Amino acid sequence: MKKPQILLSLGLLLVTSLGFSQDTLPLSKKELWQRMTDRNLQIKIANQNFKAAQAEYRQSNSLFLPSITASQTAISTTNPLMAFGSKLNQEILTAADFNPALLNDPAKTQNFATKLEVMQPLINLDGLYGRQAAHSKMQAFQLQTERTTEGLQLEVNKAFLQLQLAYKAAAVLEKANATGQANLKLVENYFKQGLLQKTDVLNAQVRVNEVANQWQYAKSNIQNASDYLAFLLNEDLKGKIYKPTEALDNSIAVEENATAISANRKDFLAMDKSSEAYQKMLQSSKMNFLPRLNAFGSYELYDKNLFGTSAKGYLVGAQLSWKLFDGYQSIGKMEKAKADFQKATLETQQYKAQSQLELNKTNRQLKDAENKVNLSQLALQQSQEAYRIRQNRFTQGLEKTTDLLSSETQMIQKELEHLQAVFDYNFTKEYLQFLTQ
Repeated sequence: MKKPQILLSLGLLLVTSLGFSQDTLPLSKKELWQRMTDRNLQIKIANQNFKAAQAEYRQSNSLFLPSITASQTAISTTNPLMAFGSKLNQEILTAADFNPALLNDPAKTQNFATKLEVMQPLINLDGLYGRQAAHSKMQAFQLQTERTTEGLQLEVNKAFLQLQLAYKAAAVLEKANATGQANLKLVENYFKQGLLQKTDVLNAQVRVNEVANQWQYAKSNIQNASDYLAFLLNEDLKGKIYKPTEALDNSIAVEENATAISANRKDFLAMDKSSEAYQKMLQSSKMNFLPRLNAFGSYELYDKNLFGTSAKGYLVGAQLSWKLFDGYQSIGKMEKAKADFQKATLETQQYKAQSQLELNKTNRQLKDAENKVNLSQLALQQSQEAYRIRQNRFTQGLEKTTDLLSSETQMIQKELEHLQAVFDYNFTKEYLQFLTQ
């Protein structure tokens, strides 16, 4: 019996040493927020979406600012009209140029034109509403970014709770391993004295092996929880693991539940702004039926040589344009904008109703989690007392080995269930705060 026992002890020692041989990085819940805000990829993506909407809004500045274009054009032509016009622009026409033979068959003529054009919008009502729609869209993305940050804070807190739970479960299983080893040693002593059978020793060894296997899973859970936290924090662990500086509490702090959702929740405000943007687009499509007034002007330089300035002139004017009919295109855009606005309004109403439904459900879940914590704590206390009694009776030869091992298994199971119940309550409470934030 000594050789298998030695091998088993060495195996358990190896498993335990492997579980703690990795470098651990201390991590507190307080520093999670700053590290997530600075490094999380999803937050960075949300910020880029906001910047894209902001850039789209800035494009609407063209509604008030002029459009300025500079160009240099060079031509060489024998086209009668172009040749005559080029000489006219260069201010080099002479009486001889009106000779019908030269007008109909001119020699090759070169012309270089430097032109500076300015377009200035004056009255574009559809553009004004389009600018307002872009501004509302930008605000919606800003609010969505803030809500995304709040949601990631909840996810990071959950991951931190999972890491705390993994370490707590590992500690429970480490204690179970010590208890199992002590029971195995006691069973082996009784077997040597002829008080127990070999099957009792084998059952005790099976129990110790089960605990070792559970500890291996607990070690994997620690690594998994650390990897997920590293993903959220956009950090590379490189074979290391996090270790929370605060342990998971065995008790809970019961608070009064919120029953109503704030109308100022960031996602609600974002959807309201999105609906407002669709409303402005509808108004913009209606204004598309009204005329537009734009001013324009140009300053031109002409010469037969490149960048020459022998002749110059300017042009200033204004244009009032009214698109009377464009083949039903404007009407179709208006109908689509109207449908989009109504759809956004209905989606907002539905989302708010679903959120209230989720809040009611979460309130019930929190109450159920509270009851589960209380019951699991009571069950843990009862299982601990039952194990203590069976262990005392076993040392007196009044209990079977299987009953002792069964009682030990139940005690460990109830302690793990209690820790899971505490985790469920704490996360449900944080989720409730997220819903009412």
